[in-house]
Amino acid sequence: MKKNSIISIALFCVVFCLSQVKAQKEIYLDVNQPIDKRIENALSKMTLEEKVAMCHAQSKFSSKGVPRLGIPEVWTDDGPHGLREEVFWDEWSGAKWTNDSCTAFPALTCLAASFNPQMSLLYGKSIGEEARYRNKTVLLGPGVNIYRTPLNGRNFEYMGEDPYLSSRMVVPYIQGVQQNGVAACVKHFALNNQEVNRMTINVEVSDRALREIYLPAFKAAVEEGKAWSIMGSYNQFRGEHCCHNDLLLNKILKGEWAFDGVVISDWGGVHNSDQAVNNGLDLEMGTSTNGLTSKATSTYAEYYLANPFLKGLKTGKYSEQVLNDKVRRILKLIFRTTMSADRPFGKFVSPEHSDAARQIAEQGIVLLKNNKQLLPVQAGKYKKIAVIGENATRSLTIGGGSSSLKVAYEVSPLQAFTTKYGADHIVYSKGYASGKSEYGKEAASKLNADSLISAAVEAAKIADIVLFVGGLNKNHFQDCEGGDRKSMDMPFGQDKLIAALLTVNKNIVVILNSGNAVAMPWVNEVPSIIQGWYLGSEAGTAIANVISGDVNPSGKLPFSFPKKLEDNAAQSFGKESYPGDGVNENYKEDILVGYRWFDTKKISPLFAFGHGLSYTTFEYGKLTTDKISYASNETVKLSFTIKNTGKVKGAEAAQVYISDVKSTVLRPLKELKAFSKVQIEAGESKQVEINLPVKDWAFFNDKTQSWVVEPGKFIIMVGSSSADIRQTLPVNVINE
Repeated sequence: MKKNSIISIALFCVVFCLSQVKAQKEIYLDVNQPIDKRIENALSKMTLEEKVAMCHAQSKFSSKGVPRLGIPEVWTDDGPHGLREEVFWDEWSGAKWTNDSCTAFPALTCLAASFNPQMSLLYGKSIGEEARYRNKTVLLGPGVNIYRTPLNGRNFEYMGEDPYLSSRMVVPYIQGVQQNGVAACVKHFALNNQEVNRMTINVEVSDRALREIYLPAFKAAVEEGKAWSIMGSYNQFRGEHCCHNDLLLNKILKGEWAFDGVVISDWGGVHNSDQAVNNGLDLEMGTSTNGLTSKATSTYAEYYLANPFLKGLKTGKYSEQVLNDKVRRILKLIFRTTMSADRPFGKFVSPEHSDAARQIAEQGIVLLKNNKQLLPVQAGKYKKIAVIGENATRSLTIGGGSSSLKVAYEVSPLQAFTTKYGADHIVYSKGYASGKSEYGKEAASKLNADSLISAAVEAAKIADIVLFVGGLNKNHFQDCEGGDRKSMDMPFGQDKLIAALLTVNKNIVVILNSGNAVAMPWVNEVPSIIQGWYLGSEAGTAIANVISGDVNPSGKLPFSFPKKLEDNAAQSFGKESYPGDGVNENYKEDILVGYRWFDTKKISPLFAFGHGLSYTTFEYGKLTTDKISYASNETVKLSFTIKNTGKVKGAEAAQVYISDVKSTVLRPLKELKAFSKVQIEAGESKQVEINLPVKDWAFFNDKTQSWVVEPGKFIIMVGSSSADIRQTLPVNVINE
């Protein structure tokens, strides 16, 4: 062949290849092109095998891209409170990297207790930056399952018992995460309200309770938060597993709500190829594991959406149109995240993140009780402070299941108290001890419980005040994935310890670390009680700031504390309602969850939903509205004042409830419809203005499958908690 011919052929090849690269770049690689056009272009270039490979995992936390086309893998990561450590490709154990220790943010019960959507946005932005820095595509959180029973092992990962509160708090979190080019994955969709038989239990619940209680936060996440992914739950609903449930995924999520993101299975939550293909699942993760501890027993190629899916496509059993819908969604996720030109670089374990964790913790801490004005404990007030309890020194960022974290640092309460008050003023005694946490087991401590109590009593005798730091600790059966609590009692003999301490010192502050309500047989004898949650890296700092008065507590309970377990709605109907008979579970309390149950049934809780005290006091002024009669398509313009009548600056989360005076169906005595957290200087008054759309007062009619606002009289209530209503105002709803 002549030299010129060879050169011509070479030039032609170069020009052809460049033109192909240019063509590809101009379309699916071109960030200036509309995403839908990029998706269709990429889809047209993919083989059947490449498409199917994108629909299932390739490792514990990743799924395949298309290397031939430059389409990257999808990398997911736990969890809702901080970035999980890196693990080996096909193992749960940590890979022992030296650069993957994260910032731990407070558990989501604490975030919900802040009653402050600004804190939620800060939370999402901060954790999203850490996920982006670690180059994750999807953050597996937040969780918004409803707090139905105080025994649920994963309640600490969720946002409480009220669908409105959860809805308002989840939206900014999602927006904060996704502005970093990381997809939030809202979980667990849906009705995942217990860990007992979590992989198999079949939930039966009315359409009304489903729509009014269990779906609103997910709906807000999709329609307002614009979440890019959703995780299916382990349990069944009406006979179908939720990771491939036609009603939940196809009809409601993708149909009614027009969700355009990716449905990701929970790890090990897929059970059937036909349903996985046709019932709305897009990306299968973790099959052949139990989601936490087990290794795979079959290869990734044998997942339900792997070779069985491919074989069914080739034989005509499954439609390629269904496959293409799944791949379009996954491609959209990738183009929104890894292949987005606007994706920032993120940051990891920064001073800003520490500050965010501290702020969120401080705003979420709830002052439950403060008799004798024992708090705040200002520096120099007491010569000797006894700090008692294992949780004063124990790490509470580890354990709990998939949300367990490897953290860069964690300030313990004892460290922070020592810094705040000085080592000479602090005496510490362990008081009680837990065993080593083992999955599926209750581990007892080898230390002698009576000796620990005796030592703690001696410390309390010489102290002016006792700061008891206890509660739960994320051991199995104590706020942990994979198992519910056995009772509401605090573990490890803490009630006995507190009783012993009270015999020698009445000045006791009990600080509870938990994501659940606990029984308090000593509640009438202990002057001051704080709900301290799981507060993350800055836990000790936040607690010490509140205890000392450097920060005025402003958190409100996102769920009710019952006096006894039997007072809780789910438990009141017996085993059929919780935890079920091992196969089925009937939510017999229906819409009466949490304070809706306590109020309507006239059962006094120990501490009510929305309860939270301050070191100051607030006075509510008269409620006013722009008029007294409204059509269902109108909005009530509500106005009232709050005055800080104390001597220190504080924040009050005012809560607005509505009550339908006369209805054709059972309605709760009151329902939360708005809240506003207001910072107020001592002696200052602030005007609070809130818009209340009347359409949001509707109930869901099971028979007509529609939302209904019946005409008649409604009462608008404003208060400091669901049990502390300060002002009321009647209004009328009229026919349009």
